[in-house]
Amino acid sequence: MRLDKFLADSGIATRSQVKLILKQKRVRKNQETVTNGKVQIDEKLDEIYLDDERVYYEKYLYYVMNKPKGVVSATEDTKHATVLDLIGELAQKRGVFPVGRLDIDTHGFLLLTNNGALSHAMLSPKKHVEKTYVAKIEGIMTQEDQVSFEKGITLDDGYECMPAHLEILSVDKNHQASLVQIKIKEGKFHQVKRMVKACGKTVIDLQRISMGPLHLDKSLKLGEFRSLKDSELEALKIFNVEL
Repeated sequence: MRLDKFLADSGIATRSQVKLILKQKRVRKNQETVTNGKVQIDEKLDEIYLDDERVYYEKYLYYVMNKPKGVVSATEDTKHATVLDLIGELAQKRGVFPVGRLDIDTHGFLLLTNNGALSHAMLSPKKHVEKTYVAKIEGIMTQEDQVSFEKGITLDDGYECMPAHLEILSVDKNHQASLVQIKIKEGKFHQVKRMVKACGKTVIDLQRISMGPLHLDKSLKLGEFRSLKDSELEALKIFNVEL
């Protein structure tokens, strides 16, 4: 890999800024000062320093985001802002994309990465990766609804969902509303909303709080994101892909 690409991809500066940094003789490859960005390096073996501070290269990027409403889970869209618009130019250049989709009016946990193998593993229908949602419902969810979820809801197009878990968190009989937690192991189009609709109720707010071993960071405000922690990356090893 070229040294200038290594430095830019490591997120320390843009390509144009990297050129200036190199001219200022602030970069070392092992013990040798380097001013030419075309110099080839081995990102696994060579030690690169900027102002005597070691620079590490990450092959894959991982971000957890608290997705807001009104933003689409896509890499590009002609009508709406995308989650990539929120994470910045560097991540976009590194090929980061959302793992799965959240509806434009759904908020909460979203994983973004440029690791295609991990995304495939987490989204594969064969893996049955569990996703957890908290939903505000117009209508009173009942024990009968819980039984229906456990048996497997039949959607409006005849599709029979896998057994799912419905937990009733609270009920407001005066306003005919419910707060529930729903766990599913599929990802059909509008699935949670359609499952609730099959019970004769309507989802009025939907938040995803987890996907597989990863959970929404409650300290993140809507639209905020951060890199995954080491403990979270460790948890992703269950998918048996290179991280």
